[in-house]
Amino acid sequence: MHQPVKFYQTGTFTVGNRLLAPEQRSVQASTERSNSLNSGHRACQGCGEALGARYAVDAAMRATGNQLIAANATGCLEVFSTPYPETSWQLPWIHSLFGNAAAVGTGIAAALKVKAIKAGAEHSPVRVIAQGGDGGTTDIGFGCLSGMFERNDDVLYLCYDNEAYMNTGVQRSSATPPAARTATTMAVGAHPGAEFGQGKNLPLIAMAHEIPYVATATVADLRDLEAKVEKAMSIHGARYLHILVPCPLGWGAASHDTIRLARLARETGIFPVFEAEHGEVTAVTKIRRHVPVEEYLRPQKRFAHLFSGNGHPETIARIQADADRNIRRFKLLDEAQQEA
Repeated sequence: MHQPVKFYQTGTFTVGNRLLAPEQRSVQASTERSNSLNSGHRACQGCGEALGARYAVDAAMRATGNQLIAANATGCLEVFSTPYPETSWQLPWIHSLFGNAAAVGTGIAAALKVKAIKAGAEHSPVRVIAQGGDGGTTDIGFGCLSGMFERNDDVLYLCYDNEAYMNTGVQRSSATPPAARTATTMAVGAHPGAEFGQGKNLPLIAMAHEIPYVATATVADLRDLEAKVEKAMSIHGARYLHILVPCPLGWGAASHDTIRLARLARETGIFPVFEAEHGEVTAVTKIRRHVPVEEYLRPQKRFAHLFSGNGHPETIARIQADADRNIRRFKLLDEAQQEA
């Protein structure tokens, strides 16, 4: 006697978690997800940014009842999703300049606020997100973003951090990590790659503005990312979410290692995952399996010079020291792990 075949999914865009109870499923596992960043875009295979944006924007759509407008800075996300005359976006979406996504988002939020006041309401039911890569956020758009924070404008800013200007040829940004090779930080000389002591830690700068909500996330924990977006959309005022999105092309990594590298960045302490409200850290994601930074660096060709020839053990030691400082600062290890 043949056993019947069970089909758990037909005719939908849903992915993953289909055997869980509905209330336990992620946004992407729901048949009602908005699919805001649709298929057919031109992102590279294994693109962390495409994955992060798909989950983040769909979570924001669910949290607002699909009442959402997005402002998008120039960069990889804009270029691969909107090649003229096509678009993969299925929500009201506006392409800003490279450096003013936060300002454009602020303008949209201000217009919505005026409409709400005229209608006799305190807040508009339509919410606003602004999004960009690390170049458009930490460098070119830094002034506009700081202004958005200072005024406490009602916008959630999403930074998809792939640690360089990937769209224009992998040039260094102020989010590029020390010793990383880029087109403008070549692997030559006594101290190859990007310089130590340069760059910005934008989550900490956002916290210094004491805005209502700041958080970090990675594409290695998509449920965590969704939860933080939904929490951010429950708050009014300026909010900032910094998402680590590995770039196989720019990092010189295998496309199938995107999630693995994002997880290693967290498990080494190189990228601390936390939440903060009004300048105070309120929650951290503890490291489950503490690993040395070398395990994170080796799969990436942008760090290959650290292991070639005689290598650069002193540089690896400095990167390890930076990761250890993050672990101490954010208390990423339990006491039992520290003793071990």
